[in-house]
Amino acid sequence: MEAEVKGIVFFDLDGTLLNNRENQIPESAMEALSQLRENDYRIVISTGRDMDGHYSLTWKEKISPDAIIHLNGTKITVGDRIIFEHFMAPELLSQIYDFAMETGICFGTTLGDRDFYTFPDKKRYADQFFSKAIKRNYRPFSELMEEGLRIHAISYAGDMQRELPLIEEHFPMLELLGFDSGRGADVVEKGNSKADGLLRVCEYYGVDVGDTAAFGDSLNDIRIVEKAGIGIAVGNAVEELKEAADYIAPPIWEDGIYRACEHFGMI
Repeated sequence: MEAEVKGIVFFDLDGTLLNNRENQIPESAMEALSQLRENDYRIVISTGRDMDGHYSLTWKEKISPDAIIHLNGTKITVGDRIIFEHFMAPELLSQIYDFAMETGICFGTTLGDRDFYTFPDKKRYADQFFSKAIKRNYRPFSELMEEGLRIHAISYAGDMQRELPLIEEHFPMLELLGFDSGRGADVVEKGNSKADGLLRVCEYYGVDVGDTAAFGDSLNDIRIVEKAGIGIAVGNAVEELKEAADYIAPPIWEDGIYRACEHFGMI
């Protein structure tokens, strides 16, 4: 008989579980995950990535989560089962492409081992602030439409301070969730978020929101950290997230995940 679920713990990946400086998950964080499982907690990754994608499968296999909130809530899986997904309409993608080519703004996405971007040089520049381990296989963004590929969300790379107002003016239905580098953002249609994903996962498992905890480090973690029963910012998080959190853990490279789980008696 399967053990009763005591609670659910949601973890962002980049900058929270994964130390992007070293491109590794600290052993103390892996130990925390192991002890959480022993104590009947479910482990959920909540990320802007598609964890089924080319760049993320290694981490998915290493963590082996019970469920995943992919792409800021636009796709949710439990094991190999998709329990929710939302795709961008082809007409919207076409409008975004035309706008990008007129303005020089960089949008794109990754499907499989192909990276579809309007201006690859701008994405290359933004990547260096995130992780030097990324090696991309660039293809023209237009191929998305030509091949009729379905996507859940896209990415933006550029100067948020300068370009965000222009994007918001033309696409009020979109939301840009900025990275802490200030050089990029996840782009989703409004109504999708990690917090919405938390609610859907809680409903699936029959767990009260009060019996959840959520860890994060960036702007796209604010809503889920606010929604969870316990919201935790790692010490390397952006200030906006620290202000929204119930607790600030040490940085990821100072065993922040383990020490926070220990502090709240989850391990």
